[in-house]
Amino acid sequence: MKALYERLKFHGLFIKMFAVMFVSIIAIAVSVAWTNLRMTEKLFLETFSITNSKVMNQVKSNFESFHYSNVLAAMTAQQSGTLKTFLTEKSSGQSTKEMNAYYGMTQQMRKIQTTVDAYSAGIAIVGKNGRNYSGNSYLTKPNARELYGSALTPKAEAAPGKMMYHLYEGQAEEGGKPFIVATKVLQEPTTGQKYGMLYITIDEKDFKPFYSSFTSEGNDVVIIDSSGTVMSSNHASLVGQKNVQLLSYAREIQEQGLHVKKVKMMSKDELMLAQYLPSYNFYLVNMIDQKQVLGQMVNTKSIILLVLVIVLVALIIVFLISRKMTRSLTLLSRQMSKVTSRNFHNYVNVSGGYEIRQLGEAYNYMLDEVNDYVARLVHTQQEQRKAELAALQQQINPHFLYNTLASVKFLVQQGSKEKAVDTIHALISLLQNTISSVSETITVEEELVSLKHYVFINHIRYGERIRVSYFVAPDCNGYHVPKLMIQPFIENAFFHAFNEKESGFIHVLISSDGRQLICEVVDNGDGMDMQQLEQARDKRNQKGSRQLFSGIGVANVHERIRLLYGEDYGVTIASGRGEGTKVRITMPIIEHPPESGEEIQKKYQNPKK
Repeated sequence: MKALYERLKFHGLFIKMFAVMFVSIIAIAVSVAWTNLRMTEKLFLETFSITNSKVMNQVKSNFESFHYSNVLAAMTAQQSGTLKTFLTEKSSGQSTKEMNAYYGMTQQMRKIQTTVDAYSAGIAIVGKNGRNYSGNSYLTKPNARELYGSALTPKAEAAPGKMMYHLYEGQAEEGGKPFIVATKVLQEPTTGQKYGMLYITIDEKDFKPFYSSFTSEGNDVVIIDSSGTVMSSNHASLVGQKNVQLLSYAREIQEQGLHVKKVKMMSKDELMLAQYLPSYNFYLVNMIDQKQVLGQMVNTKSIILLVLVIVLVALIIVFLISRKMTRSLTLLSRQMSKVTSRNFHNYVNVSGGYEIRQLGEAYNYMLDEVNDYVARLVHTQQEQRKAELAALQQQINPHFLYNTLASVKFLVQQGSKEKAVDTIHALISLLQNTISSVSETITVEEELVSLKHYVFINHIRYGERIRVSYFVAPDCNGYHVPKLMIQPFIENAFFHAFNEKESGFIHVLISSDGRQLICEVVDNGDGMDMQQLEQARDKRNQKGSRQLFSGIGVANVHERIRLLYGEDYGVTIASGRGEGTKVRITMPIIEHPPESGEEIQKKYQNPKK
C-alpha cells in the first residue's frame, strides 16, 4: 500500500483530472439509472396489482375446491345413519353386533375418505360414547383421540354449525409437525343434539401445493388466521408464529379495498396484496420483495459494465494527455523525492523545458553544497567525540592512585615484595589501557584483562571479602566492545553495593544471543530502590559531582552505546532493596574492529547504506 502511494503521489495532476471526469461520468450514469428505476417501479406498480390479483383468485379457487370437498365429506358423515349409530349407541356386550356396527362404520368412512383422497387428507371421528375411528391412511399422527383431547374441540363446539380450520402442531418429541385441521360438530339436523366430532387433517406440506406454484424467490405467500397465527407459508420458519403486524396490514388492505400496499416487513420493502377467505376465516397474503423484483427487471450488471467501459476510455484519454504535459515534471519530482532517504548524492538528470532545466540545475547545486557541509560536520563530530573520550580517560581519580601506591608501600614494608610487584604491574597495565589510546573498541578478552587488574588492586586494598567471578562464552572472546564499557559497573558494585553487607560476590557474564552481545554484571549486595536511583542521578547531574575511577559513569556508557549502535541497544538496570543489582548491556556482535566511530555509526544506525 505504501509503495502504491509513493507511485501515485507523483501523478497529482493526472489524478485530479481523472477524478473530475470519473465523478462526472458516475453522476450521469447514476442519474440515468435512478430515472430508469423510478419509471420501472411506477410501471411495475401499475401492472402488479392486475397480474397478481389474477394469481390470488386462482389460489383462492384452489382453496375453495378443498373446502368444498371437506364440506361434502362432513355432510355425508352427518347424514350417515351408520356413523350416527356407531357414535351414539352404548356397548351391548354382544361382540357380533358390535363387530357389525364397526364394519359398517368402516365401510362408510372409507367411502367418505374418497372425497378428500385427492388432497392426501385423513378423516377421524369421535363419538360421545367414546368410540373413535382414525381413517388416516396418509398420516399416522394425530389420531382421533389426540385431536379430541386438543384445544381444537372446544373451539369447534363453540360454533357447531360451521366448519372451522385450525393449525395443529404435533407432539414436541415428534418434531412438532404442523397440520391444518378442519373440524365439524356432528349433530342432529332437527334437534341440534351433538353426538360426535369430525376431523379432516392435512399435512401443512400437502397444503402448500394450493399456492406454491405461484411463489418464487422474492414472491411469497402467507396464510394467516384471524388471531394472527401463520397457518401456512412457503417460508417454513414462519408457520406457527404470531405476526400481529402482518394481520393488521391484511385487514387494512381488505377493509380499505386497496389493490396493493407498500409495507416494511423483516427489514425489507414489500408490496403486499391480501384477500379474505371467509370459508376458512383466513387471510391470503401475497408479498413481493420490491428490491429483488426491480433488480430482476433492471439489468444492473449491464449498466455497471457500460459505466466501466466509459470510465476506462476516459481514463486512457486523460492519461495520454496528462502524461505528455507533465512527464518531465513528474520525473524531476520523483528523483528529488529520494533525498528524503538520506541520499544526498541523488543528482537529477536535467531535461525538459527551460523552467524544468533551471529547476534541476538549482537542485543539483544545492546537493553539492549539502554534501560538502555534511562531510565537514561529520568530521567535526568525529574529532569532538575522540577528544571527549580522551579527556574522560585522563580523569583518573587521584585518590585511587594515592591509595594504590600507599598499599604498595605497605606491602614493601611488610616484606611482601612479590605481591607489591604484582600490584604495580596491575596498575601499570590498567593505566596503559585507560590513557594510552583513544581507540573506540577493544576485544572482550582485552576488556577482561583490564577488569581483572582493577579487581586485583581492589582486593589488595580492601581484602577479598567481595569475590568476583567471570563467565564468558568461548566464542565471545574475540568480539569487539567499546573501551571501558564494563569497568564502571564493577567499580559501582565495589564501592556502593556492599555498604550494609560485609561480603558477597560479583558475577560478570558475557554471552551472545543471535546477533546481539549480552554483558551482565550481577551482585548480591544491598540493592537499591530504582526510584531513589533516578532521583540521586538527577541530583548528581545538577551538582556536577565527581566521576568514579575512570571518569566514565553508567549514563556515559549507555549514551556511548546508543550513539555508536542506535537506540535498540544500551544499558538496563534491575535492582531492589536487599535483592542485589543486575546490570545488562546489549550491543551488536562486532567480529572485526572498525576503523573509526563514523564507520560504526554508518553500519549499525543506517544499515540500508
